[in-house]
Amino acid sequence: MIDPDTVRTSRDSGLTVGVATPAAGLTVVTLGGRLDAVAASDLRARLDESDIAGCPQIVFDLAAVDFVDSAGLAVLVWQRRSCRAHGGDVVLVRPDSDNAMRVFRLTQFDQIFRMLPQQQDD
Repeated sequence: MIDPDTVRTSRDSGLTVGVATPAAGLTVVTLGGRLDAVAASDLRARLDESDIAGCPQIVFDLAAVDFVDSAGLAVLVWQRRSCRAHGGDVVLVRPDSDNAMRVFRLTQFDQIFRMLPQQQDD
């Protein structure tokens, strides 16, 4: 469950970001809104400030994301590289929006990232 105190909305982009650490070495980042150029910059800063850049396992819950562009994709790739450098990975959960899935398919992110229809208890 996301602690309401960790949820922030970017003033410029409107992207909401919630961060939870349900288990050691696992961080769940819940996003909502548009993951575009303005939001990507805010998200990267939020991830840096949360000190999860080195967390081995990160789940991005994308159920409330309604738009993704190349800058948003770049943040996901950056985070994946960081996790892999620490022996972990990034999982994308519930990329429900048609726009987001279309972008993931066109860029073949659906082949690069592990994508799940819902969070799983591992």
